[in-house]
Amino acid sequence: MAGNASYETSWADQWDYNKDPVVYHNNGGGGSNSTDKYKQKLGEGLGKTKQVASTGFKKVKEGTSVGFQWIKDKYQKTTQKR
Repeated sequence: MAGNASYETSWADQWDYNKDPVVYHNNGGGGSNSTDKYKQKLGEGLGKTKQVASTGFKKVKEGTSVGFQWIKDKYQKTTQKR
């Protein structure tokens, strides 16, 4: 095997039927504005992610507590019969 030269297709390229997105480089002086927009969107996304993770954790915590209470009730019913 001759190695992976740039003109060869990789495994992913062989199975990916979608075109790669075109990236435009703006070499002008206005790059900080797009960076600020990116940072703002990233911050908003992280805020949403934290909120969703928090809500999910609360649901898991509540479900676990209900499950343990159900197990305790079942155990108490079986020990009271004796």
